[in-house]
Amino acid sequence: MSTVTTQPEPVPRERAAGEPMLSVAAVARRLGVAPATLRTWDRRYGLGPTDHTTGRHRRYGDQDIARLELMQRALLRGASPAEAARYALSSTLPEQRLTAQPLPAELPELIVGGDADDGEQVSTGGRVLRLPGVSRQARGLGRAVMAMDAVSVQQLLHDALAELGVLVTWNTMIRPVLTGIAQRWRHSGEGVEVEHLFTQCVTAALSAAQVGAPLPVNPRPVLLACVPEEQHSLPLQALAAALVQRGVGTMLLGAALPADALAAAVRRIAPAAVFLWAQLPRYAHCTLLTELPRTRQRIRLFVGGPGWQQSKLPPHAEPLDSLSAALDRISYVLLGADG
Repeated sequence: MSTVTTQPEPVPRERAAGEPMLSVAAVARRLGVAPATLRTWDRRYGLGPTDHTTGRHRRYGDQDIARLELMQRALLRGASPAEAARYALSSTLPEQRLTAQPLPAELPELIVGGDADDGEQVSTGGRVLRLPGVSRQARGLGRAVMAMDAVSVQQLLHDALAELGVLVTWNTMIRPVLTGIAQRWRHSGEGVEVEHLFTQCVTAALSAAQVGAPLPVNPRPVLLACVPEEQHSLPLQALAAALVQRGVGTMLLGAALPADALAAAVRRIAPAAVFLWAQLPRYAHCTLLTELPRTRQRIRLFVGGPGWQQSKLPPHAEPLDSLSAALDRISYVLLGADG
């Protein structure tokens, strides 16, 4: 038997003359949710039209929509639906508010697993992102990503990186959402635009997280690069940010670095270590590891990424199987401590 959560009801008010009244469908398009979601919020939490009477079509006024927007923002921040509803109903709204810019007509609703407070799973146009067993913060990030709400994505990432650090944010929020987006693309062939937006937001957030980091203690940097043709560079960016926060100087050369460019960089800067990332096995060529230039100073060689798992590595190449392992091992080699 389902239970209905009792929520404080908003105080009825006189509707201002000329205030626009919108239908359920119009409000759903504006917020980027399904109409069934609005009906659920009304039935379960009392977030419906305040002047609705029996026999009339449901019409939402300006402040009704304002409360729904507050609930949506709270959901994006990782609150459960019940918590978001309490926040929206208890907040004081001004009598007159500026009308927000309308959102695009078609926006997806996120399907997530593991939220006992949200029993209804809804999708718009079949657009779904499955994130079973993740944290509320990750679900909020997923909602913002699927809505292509770049401002909310950036804010959520900024707050998480400041509070949790790079390592925890990557493992509990960024990586699960990336995995969900990749699985959605494999199953439906859709979501490339979502992946591009999320990649740009993560890149910007990781760059901002390095501002104010301690000065590097290693005079020779760690060179981080993807192997030739490998385009997946976000894990490298996360590793670079985590190392910088520990005081390890890095030089990030990014995606698909040609072999001759890698060799030229090694000769010019004589890095203390080289870390090469390969996401896909077809790009993980061990000949690249044996052909690196030799320098007078020793260069430690590390490899990471699932692309190397089936490779027979040369003895001087050390595999690191996770961001945590790479962060700790490189920090130990360069700083003599695990951080």
